[in-house]
Amino acid sequence: MLAELRGLNEECGVFGIWGHEEAAQFSYYGLHALQHRGQEGAGIVTTSGNGLKVIKGEGLVNDVFSGNTLDTLTGHAAIGQVRYTTECGRGIENVQPLVFRSTTGSLAIAMNGNLVNARDLKESLEQQGSIFQTNSDTEVLAHLIKRSRGSLNQRDRVKSALKTLKGAFAFVILTDDSLMVAQDPNGLRPLSLGKLGDSWVVASETCAFDIIGAKHVRSVEPGELITITKDGLHSDRFQEADDRAICSMEYIYFSRPDSNIDDINIHNARKRCGIQLAKEVGNLEADVVTGVPDSSISAAIGFSEATGIPYELGLIKNRYVGRTFIEPSQALREKGVKMKLSPVHHVVSGKRVVMVDDSIVRGTTSRRIVKMLKEAGATEVHVVIASPPLVNPCYYGVDISTDSELIATGRTVDEVRDLIEADSLTFLSVEGLLQSVGRSEEMKNCGQCVACFTGEYPTEIYSDTVLPHEKDLAR
Repeated sequence: MLAELRGLNEECGVFGIWGHEEAAQFSYYGLHALQHRGQEGAGIVTTSGNGLKVIKGEGLVNDVFSGNTLDTLTGHAAIGQVRYTTECGRGIENVQPLVFRSTTGSLAIAMNGNLVNARDLKESLEQQGSIFQTNSDTEVLAHLIKRSRGSLNQRDRVKSALKTLKGAFAFVILTDDSLMVAQDPNGLRPLSLGKLGDSWVVASETCAFDIIGAKHVRSVEPGELITITKDGLHSDRFQEADDRAICSMEYIYFSRPDSNIDDINIHNARKRCGIQLAKEVGNLEADVVTGVPDSSISAAIGFSEATGIPYELGLIKNRYVGRTFIEPSQALREKGVKMKLSPVHHVVSGKRVVMVDDSIVRGTTSRRIVKMLKEAGATEVHVVIASPPLVNPCYYGVDISTDSELIATGRTVDEVRDLIEADSLTFLSVEGLLQSVGRSEEMKNCGQCVACFTGEYPTEIYSDTVLPHEKDLAR
């Protein structure tokens, strides 16, 4: 699915490493593997024990760290982030990791997620004299850490600060003498721990371990704070784990197919979604199945295998169109999909086509793809979606913060079908999604967040995070 054309984006990806003299170089490769999670900015902070060095900028990892840039980032430890930004979060000042320097010690922080009580905390901190330099929720944690009272050590100050946060967050925190890693009590955002020789690594996705040759050890547990120093790894809890609620969109769309979350492979989970979708569709007469590149391919393969309808490459993605493509007019916006996708006329012409996609947000891209397939000669286009209808906003870091953005909100499936001009439309059921992902009851904290499908949020939603016309929905 073309997320940049349809408005479904994740906040970012984070990476950290401790105990390797080429920490910056490994961070670069790790961030490169996570590039799909954010294309608007990237940054790396390193330390050798006597100060933090930082390079960050707007753009892709290759653009920010070009030439000999990495040579200046010396040290045995590093953290990094690739970032997707909303309109209000753009600007170099919001690119992470954020670095905070003080007479009592410096620290750098990078985050994946979103705090639902950020505004309340900012107002409280400002009344106490704090001044914020960015629009990022990440800065809130730094102020809370510095304002922790008493003779607490650094780890206890971080624990105290983390206890006040509500929402979805995966933090990596770097000081001169430690790398700290924290996961929210619901485990909404993915975060994994790995080993590279004697070095420890952490990343939003396990695909970052594969590129550097690291071994996946385990997922960071909900409510866990891991502290890594020269003395080794120490696991602690800043809060007891709540009901596990990993974001379902990680399995449906965000994560790379070669990544694993809680030992569940993303490709296999998506393929099972396609198989389950075939069961739920029932009898569907068609000649060819095609998936919308790239995240829908696995589900399309599963759908094809289950139905016996041949899978073909009916849509080809142009991989050389930048994600920052400017669409200054409606006429050019209409051509946006054609710049990213091309139909294979020989495959679809004269055929009844099943178009498998991972989700529908606004519906504009789906409508354009259906139209494009029919212009290429498809006699029928049947759209099957390997997720339930998105009908509720997300407050945990996915860029669908208002229900007005969602085509399925307040509409029946038939009404959505008519709007995207498909011959038929089928969504995967919530029960089918949960069954397909395979988070069995035997797994520790096995739940998923399905709030964008059901409206049942795993945390309290603070009123200041909800736009006025949405407040009834969040109650």
